[in-house]
Amino acid sequence: MTSDQNRRKFLGTAAATAAFTIVPRHVLGAPYVAPSDKINLAYIGTGTQGLREMVNLLPVPEIQIVSVCDPNKDAADYRDWSPTGLLRNIRQALGKPDWWAGADGTIPGGRDVGQNVVETFYGSKRPSGEYKGCSTYADFRELLDREKDVDAVKIMTPDHLHATIAIAAMKKGKHVMVHKPIANRLREAKMVLDTARKTGVATHFLPWDANGSMEQVMGWIDSGAIGTLREVHNWTNRPVWPQYPTLPDDTPPVPAGFDWNLWLGPEADRPYHPHYTNMVFRGWFDFGGGSMADMGHYSLWTVFNALELSGPTSVYPMLTHHCMLRESVSRPIDNNFSFPEASVVRFKYPAHGSRPAIDLIWYEGGMLPNVPEELERAGEELPREGMMFTGDKGQILAGFHVESPWLLSKPKPAPERRQRGQQQHGQGGLTPGVRQWVAACRGGKQSAGNFLNAWPITEAVNLYAVALRTRQRLKYDAQEMKITNHPEANQHLERQYRKGWELESA
Repeated sequence: MTSDQNRRKFLGTAAATAAFTIVPRHVLGAPYVAPSDKINLAYIGTGTQGLREMVNLLPVPEIQIVSVCDPNKDAADYRDWSPTGLLRNIRQALGKPDWWAGADGTIPGGRDVGQNVVETFYGSKRPSGEYKGCSTYADFRELLDREKDVDAVKIMTPDHLHATIAIAAMKKGKHVMVHKPIANRLREAKMVLDTARKTGVATHFLPWDANGSMEQVMGWIDSGAIGTLREVHNWTNRPVWPQYPTLPDDTPPVPAGFDWNLWLGPEADRPYHPHYTNMVFRGWFDFGGGSMADMGHYSLWTVFNALELSGPTSVYPMLTHHCMLRESVSRPIDNNFSFPEASVVRFKYPAHGSRPAIDLIWYEGGMLPNVPEELERAGEELPREGMMFTGDKGQILAGFHVESPWLLSKPKPAPERRQRGQQQHGQGGLTPGVRQWVAACRGGKQSAGNFLNAWPITEAVNLYAVALRTRQRLKYDAQEMKITNHPEANQHLERQYRKGWELESA
């Protein structure tokens, strides 16, 4: 057997212990994992969020980032939530206060920067101070074909590429973790789940770690403290990025080093524009998933699990619109290409077991539910982001991640310290869910955040997008996975693929 085959055999049969061979390296004062025992990871997507999360993986002894991939070569024209925040994070992680991305601005990004971050960090742990073991690719397909030693991939691209890359990687036998959403088309998401089920690779959906506990809330619901549960309300301050109400009408040049064709991937051809790329992709139906895809996975996945929500019977959108003057006449803009600035979307879920039918209502862009009478009497307001469970005899108010639940019929409890797995990297720099995924890559059981457990929340966020795009109340047949009252809306459950980018599950 080749050395690569021996290494892969070990990785695949280590389930007997479901643990890592870690030898104390007393000289360095840190645990040591032999190079042959590490999980070789390809990091696909080195924009701002990709780099932000990359620095948390670099110190993990069980993982070695061996390749990075992004259609953008250089750190130019990136946008972020802060002009210098990411730069400071990377400098701190590398221990180099003078590290620079090599760009005109201060916001890092691109595959060359990703490679530099990886090699600078690993080099700092070597006596020579140098490391040159991270390859770079513009095209993930070339990476998967050429990098035979890669065991797993992490996908940090815009939403429209998640399914395409995940399915390609799983077909190659690679373990996969992906940021939200699994896909921004419902039928694509189903193909991802089918491929994960058939290939049996280890999968992990990153929002799992950010979900809060429903234990206290379910205790009150099950005891009848609020009567029969009727509604679940969840609201966010998103979007915090531009939601463009019109299509770009200028055609700036494609930046040097940026492969626009690869960035589009399966989506329809159109001229390059910076309003589509980087952080602002979230606001477009073609490229993003909107505010619910961005934040709802973090808050609602635990709710879906606890209440066993799946297969809504209808989805009803209420949303803002834009008007403009044309020849001195005000007319609404016919917009089916970008998410609205604000919306409320109501899902109706059927009864399940002893649980009656429930409405789930999602709010974004400053929209809020009615203020409960108990809050009004106390002179309090609803928080900017939050969760509320409404029964026919009372209500439970909680934070966005179901933290600090308050049974409003009782005195307000002392605030609890917010616990978010996404912010607690625990032993070795890993969140609990990613640690489970690492063990699954070594042959252990799938993580609690594996793809197959994410179908109900994935179904909801994709139907939300279709309802907003069509501006119609949709009746949904979950068994057939189709919209029954507006057949034309079914076109938005899937994608019209460019030639050469067609997608098939394993």
